[in-house]
Amino acid sequence: MGPRDAQLLAALLVLGLCALAGGEKPSPCQCSRLSPHNRTNCGFPGITSDQCFDNGCCFDSSVTGVPWCFHPLPKQESDQCVMEVSDRRNCGYPGISPEECASRKCCFSNFIFEVPWCFFPKSVEDCHY
Repeated sequence: MGPRDAQLLAALLVLGLCALAGGEKPSPCQCSRLSPHNRTNCGFPGITSDQCFDNGCCFDSSVTGVPWCFHPLPKQESDQCVMEVSDRRNCGYPGISPEECASRKCCFSNFIFEVPWCFFPKSVEDCHY
């Protein structure tokens, strides 16, 4: 699986998780930790922030040339674990169990192959709408 395949898989996971969320407003970390150039459109021209959030999407109009209403990062057990795959810093070893990872006070997500499944959390202080 190449980098392009991993990006497509990540986008499909985000879309699927958004559909499951059923219009639940995403957390600030799910929105602010997504790089603007990685945003996937979730609205239509002229959508308001309220309409966008009602659809379970993020809204940020501070960056031009990218979607303002966009799909959030996948929800995790803790906002400290919400981050782009490229931001994951390895906290374990290949084949680590979720329990061993948790004992290291790290995050675990095995939905995407060829990236660290056990990774260090990030502070939530940088999260904002």
